Amino acid sequence: MPNGETYDAELIGRDTVTDLAILKIQAENLEYLPIGNSESLRVGDWVIAIGNALALKGGPTVTIGIVSALGRTIRSEEGDFYDLIQTDAAINPGNSGGPLLDKTGSVIGIASQIVSNTGSNTGVGFAIPINTAKRIIPSLIEKRVFKYAYLGITAFTLTPN
Repeated sequence: MPNGETYDAELIGRDTVTDLAILKIQAENLEYLPIGNSESLRVGDWVIAIGNALALKGGPTVTIGIVSALGRTIRSEEGDFYDLIQTDAAINPGNSGGPLLDKTGSVIGIASQIVSNTGSNTGVGFAIPINTAKRIIPSLIEKRVFKYAYLGITAFTLTPN
């Protein structure tokens, strides 16, 4: 925590498709942020990213930027991630899991990924929309996993052969 307190955490559930995890800690009187609505976001909206960029001494970092794009898909070593919020608010290693806030201070996303040739911020960061998280979290708490629908269909071009 910013005040130096630490807590043991229990993993309650996780979803590798969205890169979300639910952790449980035993603590009282923790402050929290209001949850917003990511469906109301528009390209050009101001956003604030909070995290612990690069694990630098001095505690959390706060950066501002705009929503650069919505509904982005990116491919990474961890897999493909869909329907992300793209922002130029500086998101660096260590920011993952931190909130992306709208101008009222409501959480509208969860910092997740960067695309960079250097490993640090180049103005292209991504966050999981909070509405996506709101759909998945109840299942992670109740069942420890989120089940996705699967059709079992493969598309390909037919040839004369």
